[in-house]
Amino acid sequence: MRKNGFFAMLGRMKHITRWGLMRNTMRESLSEHSFDTAVIAHALAVIGREEYGRDVDPGQIAAAALFHDASEILTGDMPTPVKYNNPDIQNAFHSVERAARERLLAMLPPALRPPYRTLFAFDAERPEFYAYIKAADKISAYTKCLEEQRSGNREFDQAARQLYETILSMHLPEADYFMEKFVPGFGLTLDELQAEEH
Repeated sequence: MRKNGFFAMLGRMKHITRWGLMRNTMRESLSEHSFDTAVIAHALAVIGREEYGRDVDPGQIAAAALFHDASEILTGDMPTPVKYNNPDIQNAFHSVERAARERLLAMLPPALRPPYRTLFAFDAERPEFYAYIKAADKISAYTKCLEEQRSGNREFDQAARQLYETILSMHLPEADYFMEKFVPGFGLTLDELQAEEH
């Protein structure tokens, strides 16, 4: 019987470190970032459905968010200043990402590929909902910056400012809601978070 390495490859997300050009006080793996992004994307979809009456499936969005950076298992995490510095580099990297996704999908038995292809290509197949994942990705990065700043690491100051502006410029009410009501909690200590319950 042919061995399928798809899930074993996904398990390697925990070995890929983000923020490679930055001095980190806390290492963040691609696996941790994907989990955080999925939790936030799910929350944005729930907010969209419950607060703004959107016809959206939070579970599907959370699942797609789990895989939003899966191609980086094969490509690595390219630093943002490099990836977005030049349109030619950006286009070439997107082409490499697409090829990496296809390579990962080819590791699955053929019958299982279509559902995962949908998750891997959510940006193209469901662009109206991909905005939640894109916003969640930025919010996850922003909260990482806040955690680093709280640890006294000024290395993330500029990234925090840029990410904050990027999130606001999305004009996504669900993201604005999350930023206002939930992001301040990321600046609290454990004792302060527990005190909030009372």
